[in-house]
Amino acid sequence: MYGNAAHNIYAQNNVQVESPAKLIAMLYEGILKFNTQAKNAMKDGNIEKRVYWTNRSIAIVTELISILDFSHGDVAKYLEGLYNYQIQLLTDAGLKNNEAKLDESTNVFRGLLEAWRETTNVA
Repeated sequence: MYGNAAHNIYAQNNVQVESPAKLIAMLYEGILKFNTQAKNAMKDGNIEKRVYWTNRSIAIVTELISILDFSHGDVAKYLEGLYNYQIQLLTDAGLKNNEAKLDESTNVFRGLLEAWRETTNVA
């Protein structure tokens, strides 16, 4: 459904990607940004914005699933399961105004971003 939506978001903003590793970091950063916006909308009681921002995060997670390379072992399978769970959390957060689920997703992607930066030397 979302296809290359996450990539298109960055392309529309004329972001120059230096490497695939940098793109992954940017996608994680995008999720964190959109989750923050969704949380602000929750606090403001703005249902439309809450759903909009959680859907933006879901689009990026969907893109992350679509670019997994399963030829390199079990890490991709683990990430696929983790990403699918994040979609469930984000969907529930958006539909049910559940800050705890949004926070859980945010914490997971903070950890993934930190680990990604450490293993790829991407700032």
